[in-house]
Amino acid sequence: MKLRAAFLMAFATLIALGALAYLVTGHAPWKVESVTNTANWQRMVNPGGLSGAHAFLDHNCAACHTPTQGVTAANCIVCHATDLDVLQRQPTAFHSDVGDCTACHQEHRGRDARPTDMDHSALARIGLHQIESNPNVAAETARIAAWLLAQGGENSTIATHPKLTAGEAVLDCVACHSTKDRHVGLFGTNCASCHGTQAWTIAEFRHPPAASMDCAQCHQAPPSHYMGHFNMISAKVAGKPHAKVSECYACHQTTSWPDIKKVGWYKHH
Repeated sequence: MKLRAAFLMAFATLIALGALAYLVTGHAPWKVESVTNTANWQRMVNPGGLSGAHAFLDHNCAACHTPTQGVTAANCIVCHATDLDVLQRQPTAFHSDVGDCTACHQEHRGRDARPTDMDHSALARIGLHQIESNPNVAAETARIAAWLLAQGGENSTIATHPKLTAGEAVLDCVACHSTKDRHVGLFGTNCASCHGTQAWTIAEFRHPPAASMDCAQCHQAPPSHYMGHFNMISAKVAGKPHAKVSECYACHQTTSWPDIKKVGWYKHH
């Protein structure tokens, strides 16, 4: 009986305190949203500052977030559908067909942080999802794409290397990187046969010896070498007036292109 009386006393105290709070503030204490405005609540749950580009949305969570769904692509598209600087540039034009923005773009990292995480595996998953969800694409295409993503290890039939995942290997590198091709098309379009996705550089690459005469297989001369400028100036400066444009080794050294044999550092274009 004593325990029950103590419980009833505690419950009555809570009721009394609630009634007192209502009389003082004019609001029920359990209806916190009526006491504190929405902006204050948003500040309380904000995981971090937005990037500089989205700073104007600091106190407007609903611009990006949808209740119970989080950030939806539809909210992003409302603002970015007319972003011609992105949609009309060759390296970024693929955004017009991507429906999953948060797979690569993350926010709330502060004003100075870029809201982009370049995840090539995420791009591969997005592409596979688009294939599988497109009713105009044959089911066989989706099956093949899923099979490609499942490949890996010693039995993989994908022409790649250990630094590239099977998922990344199905990406069309040229679709984004053709404008940055230093090989100017000499090596074809299968970037993944040599490059990984973490960095363009290839640590294992060893340049042929300085005595090699096959430079033109990989290197293309600058435009000036295909004009009168080459015969009138370049070849004469190098002391090779009869050199051909394809005979790079006659004038250049492997230390750097402007390092000319018996001349030193010489840059004129």
